[in-house]
Amino acid sequence: MRKTLHLKVNGEEYQVEVEPQEILLDVIRDKLNLTGTKRGCDTGDCGACTIIMDSRAVNSCLVLALEADGKEIFTIEGLVKKGQLHPLQKAFVEYGAIQCGYCTPGMIMSAKALLDENPNPTEEEIGKAIAGNLCRCTGYVKIVQAIKAVADKLNT
Repeated sequence: MRKTLHLKVNGEEYQVEVEPQEILLDVIRDKLNLTGTKRGCDTGDCGACTIIMDSRAVNSCLVLALEADGKEIFTIEGLVKKGQLHPLQKAFVEYGAIQCGYCTPGMIMSAKALLDENPNPTEEEIGKAIAGNLCRCTGYVKIVQAIKAVADKLNT
């Protein structure tokens, strides 16, 4: 039995019809055509599908779409403003924190949720915030450096 879902994604209001078993990841990618959110493991282990929902980083593969009804959601596409990359996106490029890039959207969304809550995190806090995001290419050092650089700029 299909239900109508009301979402606010990247500042825009959406109404979509969903089946009770549909997950938020599928709605974001297939119904809203926001494909920056990646499908990885479908079990909440890799973080490729991380979005921000009501100010918290969540794995969209673990959220039933109906649970997101009325929630405010941000995806990687929502970070670009007037054609300008978000400081985290710029820093990931500048610091070489991107290799294959598959984990990058989820990693950046986890980092944004952290910086929104704690604009001056330690490297240990950054590590904890991105612990649910797997990267097979970078070794995390440059990712942590990029996030720390943005935090340092926020605090100057």
